[in-house]
Amino acid sequence: MLRVEGLNTYYGRAHILQDMGLEIGAGEVRVLLGRNGAGKSTTMKSVIGLVRPTSGHILFGGHEIAGEEPHRIARRGLGYVPEDRRVFADLTVMENLEVGRQPARDGVRPWTPERLFELFPNLGRMRDRPGGRMSGGEQQMLAIARTLMGNPRLILLDEPSEGLAPVIVEGMANAILALKGEGLTILLAEQNLHFAGGVADSATVVEKGRVVWSGSMAELRADEAARTQYLAV
Repeated sequence: MLRVEGLNTYYGRAHILQDMGLEIGAGEVRVLLGRNGAGKSTTMKSVIGLVRPTSGHILFGGHEIAGEEPHRIARRGLGYVPEDRRVFADLTVMENLEVGRQPARDGVRPWTPERLFELFPNLGRMRDRPGGRMSGGEQQMLAIARTLMGNPRLILLDEPSEGLAPVIVEGMANAILALKGEGLTILLAEQNLHFAGGVADSATVVEKGRVVWSGSMAELRADEAARTQYLAV
């Protein structure tokens, strides 16, 4: 579904991603793990086109998308939920969802507000509430739901558990598992290893913009040395 090869991305003179590479198969949930500043968010922004890599390849469904504009990448069926959520504060839940609507895609069961309210019942109880009057957890649900209205084949979730109460994090994990059950491919950026371990099939660990470990979640659980070296605070 997605292949990143030899990706190099700069912020000014700072070389952030250094020959970054990863693969994710259809229906897989892969997590990008690493400490703050490791390059997780830059990887996602490079994939979706918000940051333009200087070299390397990004293949989505076999098509080269490196260097394409973000709106064109989104139209190919790649969704993105940023770390800061970016819901429209003055728009209601229903209006935020309409902003994200895209036509149905072949092989993807279309998302509707009714289906999304089954996934996120809290949103169904506040259809007319402005985004700016919602809690952080509710805004995270809305950001994901709005992206799903674009009927993506693959969704990038950047730090979905950050700053949320434990009960909300548990609900977020259940939602991701439900999306996995729908066959959606998910690339997740996380620092919370416990959260990631409950939802992901595989992991790519990054440090200073480089891949330092890659494998299944079961292998990562068994590799105490890697967890200690690259993920311990």
